[in-house]
Amino acid sequence: MSTLHEQATVVDGLQINNWDRPVLQELLAGGVSGVNATCAVYHGPMETLREIADWYQLAASNSDLAFLANDAADIRRAKTEGRVAVLMGLQNTSSFGDDFRMVEVFHKLGVRIAQLTYNIQNLVGGSCYEPSDSGLTRFGANVIDEMNRVGMLVDLSHVGNRTSLDAVEASAMPIAITHSNPTWFVDNPRNKPDEVIRAVTDRGGMIGACLYPIVLGGEKASLEQFCTMVARLVDEHGPGRVGLGSDCTRNWGQDYVGYLRNGRWQPPTHPAPEWPAWPHWFAGPEDFPQLTEGLQQVGLDESAIRGVLGENWLDLFDKVFAGTES
Repeated sequence: MSTLHEQATVVDGLQINNWDRPVLQELLAGGVSGVNATCAVYHGPMETLREIADWYQLAASNSDLAFLANDAADIRRAKTEGRVAVLMGLQNTSSFGDDFRMVEVFHKLGVRIAQLTYNIQNLVGGSCYEPSDSGLTRFGANVIDEMNRVGMLVDLSHVGNRTSLDAVEASAMPIAITHSNPTWFVDNPRNKPDEVIRAVTDRGGMIGACLYPIVLGGEKASLEQFCTMVARLVDEHGPGRVGLGSDCTRNWGQDYVGYLRNGRWQPPTHPAPEWPAWPHWFAGPEDFPQLTEGLQQVGLDESAIRGVLGENWLDLFDKVFAGTES
């Protein structure tokens, strides 16, 4: 592990692991001090409460490794203590049901980040996989207003392009694409065209460059290719507008990827989906030091690398988590 990596505060914009003590240890081995940890995907309000309760229990029983965080200051503290600060996040607004007031309820329970849609249309707007993106709904605008007010970051990673642009216009706060890549890098519906990335970054938001194989170009994508993409994003959007969002999926069986693809909105597909193979240079959180080395090799300077590794996320969290009420 390089000196730069050891000194940097590393923040992962999103992981969706099956969390346990060994996974937390993997984050610490990779030098990760803060993480947006998905605690709900297709869950409704009551299911999400149980998932949050599981996190409370896991954090309490592994307090030597991790703790639940509320703000960027907690992540900075985690760095000094050699622990992981966990920001609970949602990858869908289904957790709010049809009630905008649930935003504040879940914020009080510790949720700090929420993606507007997952892989299917919902009450807020359109998904990236919808044949026709409906755009942001009236309910969606109210949800964003409430997220802005209480201090919850809006995430557009799985959101349709029209809905994403509507969300940028509707939000009084900067927003984020926590785990996607540009379509010029890999042309996949989960990645974002320049128009969407530019709309986000021009308003002070960020994109988290993603390691998940389907948005990376598969297991044969090289570290150099990934880091060159990150460097181009830094050049095009500014050194403060780019971070990392690995989308790590540690410790799950094959059945879980089927759940993520199909949810409960369609019958199981055949053959059953399987997890894609990850590139050899990034199999999980322990490999974050390799990203630092790769960013150095493509010529990013130390300040830009520190920003990409985590300082940019911290700056964004400082702004957004304060909310519009303060």
